[in-house]
Amino acid sequence: QLVESGGGLVQTGGSLRLSCAASGSPFSIISRGWYRQAPGKQRELVAEIRSGGTTHYADSVQGRFTISRDNAKNTAYLQMNSLKVEDTAVYYCNLEYRNSYGFREASRGQGTQVTVSS
Repeated sequence: QLVESGGGLVQTGGSLRLSCAASGSPFSIISRGWYRQAPGKQRELVAEIRSGGTTHYADSVQGRFTISRDNAKNTAYLQMNSLKVEDTAVYYCNLEYRNSYGFREASRGQGTQVTVSS
């Protein structure tokens, strides 16, 4: 189970930090990621960090957002700086892992609203 927190209302240029706490102990984590979905738009991958530490960002957030993780706390973070109105969306964290049978599975959180006002 994934639980996000840290969303809210912020002005343009402001910052927010999202957290995603995972309960349980997935057998083998493949990646942790953050997606977002704005009204009327498709869900998009914002940032991802793979098990080896490699990160990937959407072009729209490159240089402004930073994904990180704390394996001891089983938690992923998304630091969002220089926020823009177009960053307004519901943000979901995602966890990809292999179960004890070696099959790939994914879990997604319930989402947290981020609203950036002009």
